[in-house]
Amino acid sequence: MNIQTPVAAGFRRAERLAAIGVSEILKITAEAAARRRAGHPVISLGTGEPDFDTPQHIKDAAVAAIHAGATKYTTLDGSSDLKEAIRGKFRRDNHLAFGLDEITCASGAKQIIYNALMATLDPGDQVIIPAPYWTSYVDIVTICGGQPVICSCSEANHFKLRPEDLARIVTPRARWLILNSPGNPSGGAYTESELRNLAGELGRHPRLWVLSDDIYEHIVYDDFAFTTLAEVAPQLGARLLTVNGVSKAYAMTGWRIGFAGGPRALIQAMAIVQSQSTSCPSSVSQAAAIAALTGPQDIVRERTQAFQRRRDLVIDGLSRIPGLSCRRPAGAFYIFAGYAGVLDRVTRQSEAVASDDAFCRYLLNHANVAVVPGSCFGASPYFRISYAASDDDLREACKRIGSAVAALN
Repeated sequence: MNIQTPVAAGFRRAERLAAIGVSEILKITAEAAARRRAGHPVISLGTGEPDFDTPQHIKDAAVAAIHAGATKYTTLDGSSDLKEAIRGKFRRDNHLAFGLDEITCASGAKQIIYNALMATLDPGDQVIIPAPYWTSYVDIVTICGGQPVICSCSEANHFKLRPEDLARIVTPRARWLILNSPGNPSGGAYTESELRNLAGELGRHPRLWVLSDDIYEHIVYDDFAFTTLAEVAPQLGARLLTVNGVSKAYAMTGWRIGFAGGPRALIQAMAIVQSQSTSCPSSVSQAAAIAALTGPQDIVRERTQAFQRRRDLVIDGLSRIPGLSCRRPAGAFYIFAGYAGVLDRVTRQSEAVASDDAFCRYLLNHANVAVVPGSCFGASPYFRISYAASDDDLREACKRIGSAVAALN
């Protein structure tokens, strides 16, 4: 029997979705995959996902949990065993002391951020977001009823927020500041002294809370010493949420485990949100996360060395292309490259490269390289390359980008 879907004439989408769409990064990734299926030799450098496999001891822990029958519901926001592992991680890596009731776990760091904002924002509350920013920040704030306030950060300062930037943009309606270090898409990372200076300005705004997104904590280069705001400025602890997860450092993006430490009242409010959305994270993924956080950490350092080699490979390749520019990031696995030197040139088909989207579409259609427009991250004229790919693919991608740029008139 052929069942016809009726026309949804009576469907009305919620107003909160009016300014929100599916992630542009996911769209680009899907389009690149479609071109590849059609026979085009596409190199996709759009997704923020390590290309390494999850370490074997972590997978073994998950299999053991399945065989042991650990496939039931756990405590709403994470088992006590996982919270103990997270508490140990915070103590070991960040010198932070949290009680178990000051720790929460969810299905990814994205859900942690969503829970925090949904639990605290009322209509009209502002959230300060330094640009360039991870694309989801703005949409999560919007869907939670808040007002994103974008603070553009200077490329000369490696796209990092300065105290004077914060002082200029903060208002009495500002409820949160989102701080991401190392940052996506720029790879900019805050030094201890920079965080201390920011903490000084934050001290003048006691109503402003801080969400510190540390998801790329372990992926830093050139002897950079990662420090988180809660460690540098314990006086802010009563209004600071430190967010992290296992996705990036341990190549566990699909396992969906994020966590955070913060004030007990906030953690309890976040649990209410989670109780009516997903409930507990996957029990099997929790077992895997315990193995990741408590097991050997050498593989994280080894893979970071591989990322650093790839970073340098891409920087060297792009720097040879006239019209492009890029800074050497301190962390994460992205290059945020500028293309101002080729802006408004035209293709052989007389199409103007007049926007980030047009430039990236040109690279996809004529060079078979998928990258992400800087406008997705609130900054132009730039594009983001994820170098979580093989050395051969990165070399070939830089070669193709160079040829495509050279072909512009």
